[in-house]
Amino acid sequence: MKVLAAFVVNALFNFVIGLIVAKFLGPEEYGRFALALALGLVIQTAIFDWIRLSAIRFYSERTRRDEPQVRATLDTAFAILAVGLTLVVAMLMLSNVKFGLSHALIGLSLATAVTNGLFDYSCGLARARFDDHQYGRLVLVKNALSLVLTTGAAFWFCSAKMALLGAIVSIAGSIVAARGALTDAKSEPRRASFDLGRSYLAYALPIIAANLLYLLIPFVNRALVAKYYGFAETGQFSLAFDLGLRAVQAIGSALDVLLFQLAVAAHETHGLDRAKDQIARNITIVLAVIAPACAGVLMTLPSVEALLVPAEFRGPFGHYLTLMMPGLFALTLINFAINPIFQIEKRTLPLIGAALIGCAGTPLLVWLLPHGDDASSLATAQSIAYVAALLALVCFAISSRPRWPSIADLARIALSLAGMAAVVLPMRHWQPGVVSLGAQVISGALTYGALALALDIGGLRAPLVGKLREFLRRRDEAAEAVGER
Repeated sequence: MKVLAAFVVNALFNFVIGLIVAKFLGPEEYGRFALALALGLVIQTAIFDWIRLSAIRFYSERTRRDEPQVRATLDTAFAILAVGLTLVVAMLMLSNVKFGLSHALIGLSLATAVTNGLFDYSCGLARARFDDHQYGRLVLVKNALSLVLTTGAAFWFCSAKMALLGAIVSIAGSIVAARGALTDAKSEPRRASFDLGRSYLAYALPIIAANLLYLLIPFVNRALVAKYYGFAETGQFSLAFDLGLRAVQAIGSALDVLLFQLAVAAHETHGLDRAKDQIARNITIVLAVIAPACAGVLMTLPSVEALLVPAEFRGPFGHYLTLMMPGLFALTLINFAINPIFQIEKRTLPLIGAALIGCAGTPLLVWLLPHGDDASSLATAQSIAYVAALLALVCFAISSRPRWPSIADLARIALSLAGMAAVVLPMRHWQPGVVSLGAQVISGALTYGALALALDIGGLRAPLVGKLREFLRRRDEAAEAVGER
């Protein structure tokens, strides 16, 4: 649970930092900042993310103790790739090739890819070891430094380059703070195994290829927005996508931190059938949490925009986020509900097929949809592409005969959502502000939560009631102990 708390804190800080940076940079400079960050994320995913995924799937306290070659292989692979990318950066900076971004921004993007790749790998190691303390240290130090350095650079210099530099230093500082505790004594490079590295790459490569394709959709769209509508419109488009993605993906990732490891543990201890049962339960939980979260954002959007979004971004933010939300919902289900079906079986090749379907349809959709004075057609095409990929992935999953959520649970989720909408939607026309947003969030959460518990979605009522009773018992025992003193 400490890992979950750290994840929630990380998501909240990322959201706040993104808003502050956008406010200080303004739409045009934030457009450059967002495009450079997107480039860094694409490079990180393509080159380093297979190491993080392999750590989560194959590294554990048992392998740390009995199979030091696992950690040695992962560490050595990261070091080799980081050195290679550094050489590429050096050659790029010396070249005369012209890009849409300046050489300085591209160089900073590559540096972000390396540092953030190492940060995510370190978090993956802590997560695989269930090391709550080190995971929390990584997250908290990074966000504390970023709140000072990234937002401070944006405020002081009003420069995308300096804000990126602040982010890089923040990430590096958190790694330095926690790296010593995550070091394994017997993971020297000489223990690294080429065969292990090749098997890990074979496991992760389809996942990486699919994620890369999913990342390329918004990255190419940002580049097209910059080309046809300018960097200011890119900033408007990017802020809506970035904040929407961070909000829903943070919730999905927080659930995945706990749920996927439970499926892995079930597979190791009881076999594939028990793991499939856990995956089905995980899908129910993810859907039961993500669906009201996405719907709630749209229902409360006027107040969210008025209270949180910088003035220069209001209007376009709500417009673009509304168009993008179906795609963000679909992408979150892909990553945290459907992908684990294939990951637990180590049969990840179908992930590429689904991603290719989403990518292949995007240019056609962009061409077919009507074009206007803004990038609405690109936002709509992006959503349709992600929904198409989700449907394709579900179809591919059927061949492996997975366990699915029951029809009854799906109906319960839909009924709970309908109840929440009936309470919150009439408030959407209230004057946007703190009171409106507070009333909407509280009433919506209470309504959905009460219905979810009453209908017992996913069989969660018994464990939640048990946790509540345990908490009350401990509180009473603590009170009695204080009274005896």
